[in-house]
Amino acid sequence: MQTDAMNVFVLALFCFCGFVAADEDERLPNKCEVCKFLTVELQDALAKTGRSKEVLEVGEVLDTGKRRRKIKYNTSETRLTEALDDICERILQYSVHAERPGSLRYAKGTSQTMATLKNLVHKGVKVDLGLPYELWDEPSVEVSDMKKQCETMLEKYEEVVEDWYFHHQDQRLENFLCESHVLQISDRECLNEMWKGDVGRKGGDEDKASNSAEEDGADGSTEEEREGKKTHDASEL
Repeated sequence: MQTDAMNVFVLALFCFCGFVAADEDERLPNKCEVCKFLTVELQDALAKTGRSKEVLEVGEVLDTGKRRRKIKYNTSETRLTEALDDICERILQYSVHAERPGSLRYAKGTSQTMATLKNLVHKGVKVDLGLPYELWDEPSVEVSDMKKQCETMLEKYEEVVEDWYFHHQDQRLENFLCESHVLQISDRECLNEMWKGDVGRKGGDEDKASNSAEEDGADGSTEEEREGKKTHDASEL
């Protein structure tokens, strides 16, 4: 009886996974989602170096004996360049959580569906997804497509990102880049989607979604010093 129940459960799970897989084949990231996670990752990367005390020396030492110019690392072009270097590559750390709505389907960590399937394998149940078990955690088609779109978007709007970095860090990058330059008003819905635990909801109190990237801005500012925060950050995903 227990075996029959397990077979029914596995069959039902496979039906669900088949539905999810079919849905994922037709569901590629939209421009709003790409811009959202590009800004999430870039702000997270910059937040990690925002409080650096390092000083850089730039320029040539001339025959006149003039000294090289010193600039703070946390306001330097070098810091931005290093943050941008592999920013779209970081998108490959995401997984598709098809049980979540909208842009919340993209997050770091194992999805509930995949965790359930792996648990069955560990219990000795044969699970056939059409690919070897060791490839289950490879980036999906969706995530790989988001990475490609990220690279294209970054190349197109690199000057906008630089303008924000040097002159507009009082604004959230998401607001400055996505709302003001990339997206039409009708395409901005995903920017208001917030992760609230087991069930994703739109809007709400951003203070509940705090972490290092949200608490420490790209310029080292605190949460209280910034306004207009709308999205969850990388360490929540």
